[in-house]
Amino acid sequence: MSNTQGQAIFFNLTIILDNDEPIFTYTNLDGTPKSGNVVINQYSTISYQLIDQTGKGLKFVGAAFTTPFDKIIDAITISSDGTLIQLTDLDETSGNTGFQFVLSNSSNTLLVLSPDPQVINRERN
Repeated sequence: MSNTQGQAIFFNLTIILDNDEPIFTYTNLDGTPKSGNVVINQYSTISYQLIDQTGKGLKFVGAAFTTPFDKIIDAITISSDGTLIQLTDLDETSGNTGFQFVLSNSSNTLLVLSPDPQVINRERN
């Protein structure tokens, strides 16, 4: 079944500090815990809404992929305020890819990397 609109998947990404170390927590929009990983079987847009509770002015600046040419994720977009990142998956290639979110902060010029969520593309039925 093909959906030209695609599937919209939303997560919240909350970041807190524990002894100055960023702790990343992924949840569904209803607040239920999630791993951050997602399994796809159709064209999808995966959105992560940043909830920064660090007081450090975190903003999305990108997503880094260890295999950026595997065609699992086809594009990313970031909102102008840096609080929303969207990954576009056309679901044309089966397989999985790991990535890390890259975030800036207002305290210094160093960048923050998230733990490694994954997108897994399953063959369409």
